[in-house]
Amino acid sequence: MSLDILKYPDERLKQASQPVVRFDNALRAFVDELEETMRAGSGGVGIAAPQVGRFERIVIVDISAMRKLPAGSSSSGRMLLINLEITGWEGMVMGREGCMSVPDYTGNVIRAERIHFTACDEFGQSHEYACEGFEARAVQHEVDHLDGLLFLDRLVSRRTDLFRRKVYRKKD
Repeated sequence: MSLDILKYPDERLKQASQPVVRFDNALRAFVDELEETMRAGSGGVGIAAPQVGRFERIVIVDISAMRKLPAGSSSSGRMLLINLEITGWEGMVMGREGCMSVPDYTGNVIRAERIHFTACDEFGQSHEYACEGFEARAVQHEVDHLDGLLFLDRLVSRRTDLFRRKVYRKKD
């Protein structure tokens, strides 16, 4: 069952999330629903729990289904990241971002090109990660949701770097 995604300008999207403290079956069931919601969206490569109204530090990122990965990007596959903490970053680059919570727009945002971070899995085990390129961008985008930020808050310029999203019709 897909969950409802909060849409901008819903004030709840500005709410900061709390760390997960219980790693139990209820958490794992929620993670399954969150992933199903992400995969039901068109082109979604990441989702954060606050986007569905649950204000805990839970993120899923998976860019592996993209037809064509941007240059300099590789995929770690599906990453469930709980209580994620970025521990290092290198290089800054501007890129275009979209969001399921802001369905009508995309925008140019500056992000770190490479990041290192730690996060727990659904059983509470801590892991270390390193990402670069588009995958690093996706992780940073989802972390912003945990802190009550949208890509709109990080636009290079609201006047020149916000774009109405093109609408694609599905082919039958």
